[in-house]
Amino acid sequence: MARKLLVLIAIAAIPVVLAACGSDDSTSTSAASDTSSTAATTDTSSTESSTTASTGGGETVSIGETEYKLDPSDATVKAGEVTFDVSNNGATTHNLEIEGNGVEEVTDSLSPGDSGKLTVDLKPGTYEMYCAIDGHRDLGMEGEVTVQ
Repeated sequence: MARKLLVLIAIAAIPVVLAACGSDDSTSTSAASDTSSTAATTDTSSTESSTTASTGGGETVSIGETEYKLDPSDATVKAGEVTFDVSNNGATTHNLEIEGNGVEEVTDSLSPGDSGKLTVDLKPGTYEMYCAIDGHRDLGMEGEVTVQ
């Protein structure tokens, strides 16, 4: 019961943390959700490979992580605020980093079965996306985000 309460508190704190991150040089973090919580459970039984588009940014990209790949490994989005909805569908700890054009932001480490979100403001260009856990990128956990 106490674990569920902590997860709900962490989820409730996300908007406050994101609102406090007003400058471009701040680092966004994500809160891992407990898969037993019904308030913010992401279905980790399948990897979603979809990009939901809307005008002027505000897009969400679902990224599934396994050993050792990102699904999808490449995404194309519109400039503006983009949320990466990351699910660790693997058997080891992963995270997701977005880097390029002055942006370098990473999720917290996600244990197997956990998920998290990373929201970044992206300008047109190409960004690297990869798992920043030691050695995972070299094993193939990388891709690109193209921002139009």
